[in-house]
Amino acid sequence: MVSLVGAGPGDPELITMRGLARVRACEVLVYDRLVAQQIVEEAPIGSLRIAREGLTQSDINALLVAHGRRGRFVVRLKGGDPFVFGRGGEEALALVRAGVPFEVVPGVSSIAAVPESAGIPVTHRGISQAVTAFAANDVEALDAAALARVPGTLVAFMGGAVVARLAERLIAEGKAASTPAAVVSRGTTEDEQVIVAPLGSIGAAAADAPTPALVVIGEVVAVRAALALAVQTAA
Repeated sequence: MVSLVGAGPGDPELITMRGLARVRACEVLVYDRLVAQQIVEEAPIGSLRIAREGLTQSDINALLVAHGRRGRFVVRLKGGDPFVFGRGGEEALALVRAGVPFEVVPGVSSIAAVPESAGIPVTHRGISQAVTAFAANDVEALDAAALARVPGTLVAFMGGAVVARLAERLIAEGKAASTPAAVVSRGTTEDEQVIVAPLGSIGAAAADAPTPALVVIGEVVAVRAALALAVQTAA
């Protein structure tokens, strides 16, 4: 049996109760680099722990199939949610083809949790009624024209290292350079950093931002300042 488990966006306390229960019951744990070490340490003493780093996706698929076929309880622990830019679908298909039973344990996705941690609601009545999420690591392959036109909020996964070029391409396709933007690095963790600037200058402002980082583009980013002011006033 293989359990594809979402570990949440970074803070170890944001894993679900079901996800944590699976980790605590596993015989084999295959985990991603960005998963909090506190969660990894919840695996039973004597369990086999395999780090994802240095392995190809084909290697991971083979590991899951091999241990699953031996009747071991395998947990594949991923950051965020397994099916949101986590290649969980690929691994599930590999298990189906091999005849290995599996389950999916959803996790708290970074798509909303990371902006929320930074004080940015990805939807807000009267401002944004839609959210478009995309992987930005291959920034030149993006349909920038379509992204520049889509209404609502843009959320770019793996966008921190390419935010300058992403902004450049969106502006070239008609997105206003004045559009509020934010880069949230290491979101929901103690090391979280938030950089806010207009789209036209976010690349320079976030040039040294650590990764992993999520990029949020849209008028909702401006809500962060209003929320911060409300907190200060209440204090």
